[in-house]
Amino acid sequence: MESKKKKKFRLVDAVLATVCITLVAESVMPTAAIGNSQYFWWIFLIIAFCLPYGMISAELGTTYPSEGGMYDWVKRAFGPKWASRVAWNYWVNFPLWIASLAVAVTDVVMGIFDITLSIPMLLILQLGYTWLVSLLGTQRIGESKWIVNIGTFFKILFMVGLGALGIYVYFKTGESANPINSALDLLPTFDLAGLSFLSVIIFNFLGFEVVATFVDDMDDPKKEIPKALIVGGALMALFYILPATGINIAMTLEQAEASGITESFLILLTKLGFAPEAIRIVVIAVGLMFIYTMVANIVSWSFGVNSVAKYSADDGGLPKVFKKTNKQGVPYMASIMNGVVASVIVIIGIILGEVSESASNLFWTFFSLSLVTLLISYIPLFLAFKKLRKVDKTERVYKVPGNNLVINLMTYIPFVLLILGVIFTLFGDFTMDYITSNLPLIVGVIVSIIIQEILVLSVKDKKSN
Repeated sequence: MESKKKKKFRLVDAVLATVCITLVAESVMPTAAIGNSQYFWWIFLIIAFCLPYGMISAELGTTYPSEGGMYDWVKRAFGPKWASRVAWNYWVNFPLWIASLAVAVTDVVMGIFDITLSIPMLLILQLGYTWLVSLLGTQRIGESKWIVNIGTFFKILFMVGLGALGIYVYFKTGESANPINSALDLLPTFDLAGLSFLSVIIFNFLGFEVVATFVDDMDDPKKEIPKALIVGGALMALFYILPATGINIAMTLEQAEASGITESFLILLTKLGFAPEAIRIVVIAVGLMFIYTMVANIVSWSFGVNSVAKYSADDGGLPKVFKKTNKQGVPYMASIMNGVVASVIVIIGIILGEVSESASNLFWTFFSLSLVTLLISYIPLFLAFKKLRKVDKTERVYKVPGNNLVINLMTYIPFVLLILGVIFTLFGDFTMDYITSNLPLIVGVIVSIIIQEILVLSVKDKKSN
């Protein structure tokens, strides 16, 4: 009877969760800052990365259903030491992301209400957000699916609305901040600066494997997970391209790097001649929905990330505190640890922001560090898929189609793209000035790798059966 009560996660919930997990509203602005060449990168990476990644996640998730997700797959292929490396990078990015979103929440509040927050208020709001999402992460996805579903609805509403509004303004006024004068404007520059956008687009795709951790909450995961990944992935790509198009019509690339989604609505509605009072209402509504989605984002990722941390702790790859679960089987202490680490980062960020502007920029290095560690965590996934397909003959209800050549391409192309994404994020330029300015990020990655290897030393090198 208890088992039946637990299976509350339907196909529609899985599709919405896929969209909510992979559709990260705050990353639309960096995507829009790529400019018109984003369309090339989207098409290229949907084919070269998103499709193989989604299908591989579907095969692994249905063949090896486990709340450990990516950790369990890599462990089966390469043993617990490599799985521990995955777990460390996968987990450490999460509290960094939470802290970054906490800062984004206060930025949105100040922007939509046109106010300046005192240090005590910054602390209250940022720590309040941090612990709200951390405590919500102590529930199973089936219990908090309404948060995810509402968050997905809000994302679709204001992101599709922004795209539609931008396109309408373009056809009505003929104006665009980034006009396309020829087909050449759609092509990227293949220098280091242009290639650095690889990591931005790839980041927007990540999260498909989290859906595979919901297997215990589904009635028929072997059928529902592949459908959810395919449908959700297609919707996700559409929902990224539309708002980025609206932003590119509203503002220049330089503005897009420093502004937000609410500013784009303001510019586009002003061009249409809306009254200031009406614009303000829309901007506030969009801002509040944006804040809500930043709660839903973390909730949708929490169970997957915390489960990976718990599985690694079981093998000695992370501290024992991550092993603790509640009556529902949720690794709640992993979520509490997320809150503790994110709180420390938030407090340090506020202090550094008051000391100097350059120190404040150092805090934002933490967000870039979260991106790099997340990309690193996915690198072994594709090689694990290839090895398990070769050595493990477990029956696969869903199987990635194709002959050996196709399987090799689907394995190694995403694998190489992830490595390039890490390199180009760390070294967008090889000049001494750029390396010096990016030194905190580079040092942060080195320190993270050192901690990772110290943790790996305590792991017994015994493969999963």
